[in-house]
Amino acid sequence: MVETMFIAGHSRLPAGMAAKNVYETLTITVEIEKKFGVILEASCTLATEHGRDYIGRLLRGYSILHGVDEIVEAVKQNYYGKATNAITAALADLHYQFQQIKQKAQV
Repeated sequence: MVETMFIAGHSRLPAGMAAKNVYETLTITVEIEKKFGVILEASCTLATEHGRDYIGRLLRGYSILHGVDEIVEAVKQNYYGKATNAITAALADLHYQFQQIKQKAQV
């Protein structure tokens, strides 16, 4: 039985970002462990490979089981790019998607 799932969270990118020339939205994708919601791998649609890698490393190891406040705080304390608000909004959407999946699984 597969013990992980793949989920995406989305948000709008702010004007003036390089990624906005390619994408209208910022997408964060994660592979998470199902039972505890721990992020095993993460990726996002920032324009630079370095930015994508950094966010992936930053999110790894956090659990979204009980919310994303701790992750959002880590982003605010460590990421100083223009996409901070878009990243935090995408994390909130990611948590919402996770909660919806967990609710459907219990029905």
